[in-house]
Parts: sequence; C-alpha cells; structure tokens
Amino acid sequence: MSESLLSSRNLAFELFEVLDAEALTQRERFAEHSRETFDAAIDTARSIAEKLFAPHNRKNDEHEPEYVDGAAVLIPEVKPAVDAFLEAGFLNATRDFETGGMQLPNLLSQACFAHFQSANAATTSYPFLTMGAANLIETFGSAEQKQRFLQPMIEGRFFGTMALTEPHAGSSLSDIRTKAEPAADGSYRIKGNKIFISGGDHPLSENIVHMVLAKLPDAPPGVKGISLFIVPKFLVNDDGSLGPRNDVVLAGLFHKMGWRGTTSTALNFGDNAGGDNGGCVGYLVGKPHAGLSYMFQMMNEARIGVGMGAVMLGYAGYLYSLDYARQRPQGRLPDGKDPTSSQVAIIEHADVRRMLLTQKAYVEGAFDLGLYAARLFDDTQTLATEEERRSALELLDLLTPIVKSWPSEFCLKANELAIQILGGHGYTRDYPVEQYYRDNRLNPIHEGTHGIQSLDLLGRKVSMNGGAALKQLVKLIQGTCQRAEAHESLNALRQPLEQLLARLSAVTLALLGDLMSGKVNQGLANSALYLKVFGHLVIGWRWLEQAIKAEQGLAAGNPADADFYKGKLQAARYFLTWEVPSCHHDLALLEARDDTCLGMQDAWF
Repeated sequence: MSESLLSSRNLAFELFEVLDAEALTQRERFAEHSRETFDAAIDTARSIAEKLFAPHNRKNDEHEPEYVDGAAVLIPEVKPAVDAFLEAGFLNATRDFETGGMQLPNLLSQACFAHFQSANAATTSYPFLTMGAANLIETFGSAEQKQRFLQPMIEGRFFGTMALTEPHAGSSLSDIRTKAEPAADGSYRIKGNKIFISGGDHPLSENIVHMVLAKLPDAPPGVKGISLFIVPKFLVNDDGSLGPRNDVVLAGLFHKMGWRGTTSTALNFGDNAGGDNGGCVGYLVGKPHAGLSYMFQMMNEARIGVGMGAVMLGYAGYLYSLDYARQRPQGRLPDGKDPTSSQVAIIEHADVRRMLLTQKAYVEGAFDLGLYAARLFDDTQTLATEEERRSALELLDLLTPIVKSWPSEFCLKANELAIQILGGHGYTRDYPVEQYYRDNRLNPIHEGTHGIQSLDLLGRKVSMNGGAALKQLVKLIQGTCQRAEAHESLNALRQPLEQLLARLSAVTLALLGDLMSGKVNQGLANSALYLKVFGHLVIGWRWLEQAIKAEQGLAAGNPADADFYKGKLQAARYFLTWEVPSCHHDLALLEARDDTCLGMQDAWF
C-alpha cells in the first residue's frame, strides 16, 4: 500500500539513523521515553491525520470559511479533527508531564506534526498558532496572565493568534499604527486594524487570545516603540469564566488562492470605544516597548513551522505523483519501435524520473533540515552546559531563515513538477496536486518573504557574535566532508560541496566587508541570491550526511533496505552534482556586486 502523507521508512531513517533520536532518551528530561514511546506517538499522529484530517482537505478547499452575521463559519469536519488532535495530547506534546504534556523532544513533536501538515495544512493551522501563542505567554507573561490565559490554552479551551500586519504597513512593523492607551485599572485600550490574521475568528474554541503588537502613547519611533498585548475575544473573569465580548470585531475574511480552510481575517480593535467595556481591553506583556523582541519567539517558531509546512505540501505532491507515475501507462521507450507492444508506465521514461528525482532531492533534503532544526531546539534546552546550549541556539538562529525560505521556494518547485508528471490531469481539480501547489504558494510570503529572510541572513545572522554561528556551521560541514572521505563512492558528492563552501565563505567575507564599510545598499542588493546559495550549501550538507548513513546502511547488509539506501544515494548524487554546482553562476554575480537590479530606475519600467 502506498503512503500518502510521508514515507514511514524515511521518517525512521531520519529519526533513528541520521538524527539519533534515541540518544535524547539519555538526557534527564526525556529519560522516561524510548524508541517504543516515540513510535507510539508517531503511529497515533499518522492514524488521526489519515482518518480525520486528510478526508476533508479537499472539502476545506472547495467550501472555504464564510462570513455570516459577523462571525466565521467553517465546514463541520474541522472541529472533530481538531478535537481529536487535542485529546491525543499533541497540542502539549513537548510540555512537562506535570502540566498534562507528553514531555516529548521537539524532534518527535515535529515528526508527529508533519503528518497533520501533510494531511491538511489549513485545519492544522489552528492548533499550530495556538501552540506559538501559548509559548509566548509562558515565556514572557505574568503569573496572572498565565493563570487567566495560558492555562485554558494548554487545556485546549482557548486558541491563539498573532496579530502583526496592518493595511498600510505590511511587513514594515516599525510603521504600525495600532495604539494602546493606559486605563485606570492597569489594563490598556487597544485601537487599530490588523489584516491577514490567520485563525482570527472561528467556532473551534471558547475564546481566542490575540497576541497584538501596538504602540503606547510615549513610544519612541520605529521598532523600539512596539509593545505586545494580550487581547482576548471574550474577557475572562477572575474565576476563569468568560465575561462579556471584548471590542474585537471581525471585519471580514480574505479569500486566498490556497490554504482556504484557514480563516484569514481583518480585525478591528476598539471601534466601539463607548461600548460596555469602554473599548477594546488589552493586557501588556512584559516591559513597554519590548514587544517585537518578545514576538520574535513566536515568529521564529512560526518560521520553522512554515518551512516544515512547505516541506510537507511538497512531500504530499511528490508521493502522489510517484504513485501516479508507477500506475499510469503511456508511450514506449525511445528504442521501442514496435507500435503494437505494450505501453510502459511513465516512470520508465527518463525525463519523468528526472522530475521525480528532483522532487525527492528537494523534499527529503528539506525534511531532513527541518527535523535537524527541531533537534537543535532540543539541544538549546537540554544540553549539559550553558555554553553548549548557547552554541546550539546560535546555530538554530543562523539556520532559521533557511529553514523557512528554502523549502518555501524549492518544495513549491517540487509541487510544480508533480503537476507536470500528471500531465493534463495535473492541471485539473480532479487530482490533489494542483491544490498542494496553491496551498504551498502562500508559504513564500508567510512569516516574511524571501527578501526579508535574506536581509536577516546576510545583514544580521551571519555576522552575529563575531560570526560564531557561521564558524560553527562551517566546522560542521567540514566534519561531514571529512567523514565522507571514508567512502570512496562519495568523493564525487563531497567535492562539489567543499568547493561551494570555500567560495561562499570568501563571498561572505567580502559582502560583510561592504556592510561594515557603509556600503549597505550595495552589500545587500542581491541578498536573495545569497540566501539561495547558502540554502543549497546547507541542503547539500544534509544530503551528504544522509549519503554517509545510506552507505553505512548498505554495508550493514539488510537486503530489504537496499533499494531504500540506493535511492538515498541517488538523490544525494543528484543534488550534489546537478544542483550545487549551479550555484557558481549566482556566486559570480555576488562577487561582481552586479548592480543590474539595484541600478534599475523607476522611470525605466
């Protein structure tokens, strides 16, 4: 039976051969877990995703939420799926046993969550946003805020959102206009408008807790004047019961090309200033004017989640087109001259294999990176020393723009290839691959565009702390290349990666020199190219790691796994000998400080 969500054999390979998930059970926090408990969690996730999430994925798309009498109405299948997710404990998979959690490593939580992302990205968004908002309150909220809002979120009774974007500002958060006026009781009155707020209204929970960025009256200009507020849909009484409706109004729904099952909302805060509550009540989180630094925790979690979501939509398209290619007979091989001979399955055609191999290289490379990032997060929390934890966090910070943006670009390309493999059928709504593409097309803008992520990578991340994280990454890649030398068959794969690493390192130093000398616009003009090359370097490194494990697996001699390992080696070969060398053209443009784009004038368009 073919698998439609993700390959269970590949997941086991990643968890237990490449990333050594079992080693985490030697750490005190995860000591009560084992391979058996990990497998049980994954099996449960797969079962719920297959039975309750996947069946309404198409219906979610065809019957998107409706705006009825000021509220969002969803198809009825969404709530039972979300409820099953909550009841199985996945909302709190990483939380302590004492608070009702599973105390799973983040690596295993992400592996479980990947099944839901593949099965139904839209429905999965509701708990995903809630998890991020709950973590934000847990880290920065007061004891009272945790009792009033966090505990019901942990229990699954309240859901959460992040409310950043405004109509006039888009990604330019320094220009937000939403205001927060202090009230006599210590709360604040919020007034403003937010747009594109995913999950901003729905009937899935008793309450919705919005994490809202706004500015106090004495706020300094720019990002240093942004504060963070908890703004509930319903006020919460001291005894935990729901109070009156807060002045948060659903102004309407956006209708996007994909991801249609998630409400995308326009919210108005404080339009009814003279109402029963005297306007929209909000509660300051942490210190004034520190809101953006707090929100970055949720934003970075969301960026990694978006990247994994892009991976899983690409993965779903790859698996569907692979199964289709094995089933669909069409044509004959170029040397088949007899028109009366049987047609061959299209997977026998070399160009179809090229498209499938490209998809495999993109989605399985990005899948490995996403899980690697999840394991890094575990390291930031559970490594033995503070220095080790800090180093892991630096590396995770450096990789976050890649984890978000590279899959959003290249797993989308995998979706394009899946459509092409289905031929004319791929462009119809009778097959799921066109929906996977439309859903995934939103990820290049979710949580910051490629351009924004590239500015973050080159303008901030590679040089932070004297380049400590970059030096750490270079050392890791060099170590992988050295271990690959033990396998003669990997020489042809290792060498292109070493060449790319050396050249990109030199380009990085030169570009950082531009930035430090004040040539900021010139140095960052082609940062998107830099992100692409940096991403290819990282994915190439992860493929070389997979190739080493595949060689070791073949040497172990289990015949049942031989085809799996050979497939891994072929995908690694494709990425490292087809994709990685193509980056040198981009590097040449970066070396030359090509100003074609920077020098273009408005009047010339």
